[in-house]
Amino acid sequence: MKIKKIKRIGLLTSGGDCPGMNACIRSVVRIAIFKGLEVCGIFKGYQGLIEGQVKPLNRRSVSNILSYGGTILKTARSSEFKSLPGQKRAKSVIEENGLDGLIVIGGGGSFRGAHLLWQRWKFPVIGVPATIDNDINGTDSTIGADTAVNTALYAIDKIRDTATSLERIFVIEVMGRETGYIALQVGLAGGAEDIIISERRYNIDKMSADIRAGHKKGKVSWIIVVAEGAASAAEVAGKITRKTGFETRVTVLGHVQRGGSPSADDRVLATRLGAKAVEFLIAGQADKMVGVVDSRIKAVDLSYAIKKKKVDTETLYKLIRILAL
Repeated sequence: MKIKKIKRIGLLTSGGDCPGMNACIRSVVRIAIFKGLEVCGIFKGYQGLIEGQVKPLNRRSVSNILSYGGTILKTARSSEFKSLPGQKRAKSVIEENGLDGLIVIGGGGSFRGAHLLWQRWKFPVIGVPATIDNDINGTDSTIGADTAVNTALYAIDKIRDTATSLERIFVIEVMGRETGYIALQVGLAGGAEDIIISERRYNIDKMSADIRAGHKKGKVSWIIVVAEGAASAAEVAGKITRKTGFETRVTVLGHVQRGGSPSADDRVLATRLGAKAVEFLIAGQADKMVGVVDSRIKAVDLSYAIKKKKVDTETLYKLIRILAL
């Protein structure tokens, strides 16, 4: 299908926020203006699109936001957009504001909404992957994931000091409702003795037996990282205490992992992907995501991007366990 010439684009952030979204917004706005396009920011995601929360953006609109966490466009989850009436209202707002294309910065749920706009209305949309879980198909990295891992690792390094000093077991809960990406990364980088993730079953009896055996060999501290979607850290800690008799403490890192200034890697990734998203729209691309594979940016069908990502978690898990012995 031939895409009409792009003159005015919309830009929104949707779903969970993450570090680097603002860097991407800045890149999209300034590259689009450099290319002769007009840019409109849509506030509060798809819900804001339905409600007509649309505002023109210029180069000054995105001054000094490169290092900010979160998103200046705000974000929200919209159940209304899942309905046909909600989608019709969103399409009306698009027409009322003279938008020729849309760039959506977000994760899998956001991309499903973008895919819908193309499938149902043939409205050109490009997705930019931004999620701390790094769980989007067709890209090696997503905006925000590197910062979230480093934020969690910073905390775990500090907890390790206390765990060693007091000779205790710590169960640390990190974000990851459906994926164990963060838990795997910080488990390996932080020298965790074990991890619990939704991708694999865990055996609390085996874990407790390993702790007892390690204690007999003189091991004085133990860190177990739990992805929030796999188990409750409090419940895991309680079971370990009952089965080993050793004092076990719990730390839930929570939403601290979503915030803060983005890392250099996230800023660079966000800037590159944002710029390419604009170029894709101008070139007539639609229903695509900008992904990075082996450091090269490529166009990925949104229909593929929204499918569950297959990751070899077992190899990393085995490495964590070997190194913990």
